[in-house]
Amino acid sequence: MCARRYLGFVLLVWFQGVLHVRTSTRPCSAPGLNGGYWVPEQDTYNHKAKIVYGCDNGRKPAVEGWWAKSTCEDGTWSPKPQCIDENACLPPSIPNAIYTVSTNGWYENKTRIRITCDKGYQDKQRDATAQCINGNWISMPVCEKSVLACGAPPQIPHAVIIFQGYQDVFAVDTELQYECEDGYSVDGSDTKTSIYCISGNWTEGPVCSKWGRGPGTEHGGSGHATSAASGTQSERGVYHCGNPPVVPNAAVVGIGEMSLRYQCSIYYKLVGPEVVVCHSDGTWSEAPSCKATFCSVDTDKNPELISMGVKYIRDGQKHKLPCVKKSYWITDHFYIWQCVDGRSSFSECCGLLGRSFDAC
Repeated sequence: MCARRYLGFVLLVWFQGVLHVRTSTRPCSAPGLNGGYWVPEQDTYNHKAKIVYGCDNGRKPAVEGWWAKSTCEDGTWSPKPQCIDENACLPPSIPNAIYTVSTNGWYENKTRIRITCDKGYQDKQRDATAQCINGNWISMPVCEKSVLACGAPPQIPHAVIIFQGYQDVFAVDTELQYECEDGYSVDGSDTKTSIYCISGNWTEGPVCSKWGRGPGTEHGGSGHATSAASGTQSERGVYHCGNPPVVPNAAVVGIGEMSLRYQCSIYYKLVGPEVVVCHSDGTWSEAPSCKATFCSVDTDKNPELISMGVKYIRDGQKHKLPCVKKSYWITDHFYIWQCVDGRSSFSECCGLLGRSFDAC
């Protein structure tokens, strides 16, 4: 019995302590502001009290503007009142980019920072640095959408995209997975499939169809076709042959009474018959195949290339790939990468400096 009373007393004391911590509203002391002044000037300030401060000549607040505000938040001023050198810089605003954040919230004069564009964006002028000069940032980088990035993915009937959050730009090599709604599938069995961002374009999206269901199914039928005249079951139609042939990198884009029409994804070429027929004996005719019409290179595995992940180009195209070689008078060097019949070829590492591809 004593043990229970003791435990109850301990829990009561602990609960009151937690409650006290949660409701704590400590006052603030006067801010230690070097090189500045504030109003109202007091020794202590209540929780949620506000002050306004300015700075002496040659200094400025560590926020935008020539005056600033701060609020007492449970014993601490937020944001912290600071007067910094007028030639220092505040953090820059660079959309679609990240950079090293200063621990004190501002940057000394002549500080240089390097930015990294978000995925799907690239440096507009291939200049990834900015420098603080006399209170202003010069040579401010700009991150624009990469020519290899993709915009919003295509909308597929009877399907949704499985990913968290919405975005306008997707980096090259991005994979997005679609899932067909209940009762639909891609090829008669799978309900999920993916598309990929390749050189600024999305690969062909899936077609979600009601495989395995007859014309009467949509209205609660049994899954078999029925004759309007006699009501007898029909064993003809593409459903008579069961699941259709699976053609990698292709989708069914047309369904006839006894045939299917296939279409290859972007960057693939159809080889063989475009139409597959369901025979009366329940077998399918010969299915086509899809031949790749693009080339790829993994820059992370080639020590002579600037690491940028896996890159793709279409057959018959040329593309610049930055290489590590540099010289005193030409800073940017490239390999000229060409794709012919699905095979890659490269020039020597060349400093283009505004010249055409043929210069290499």
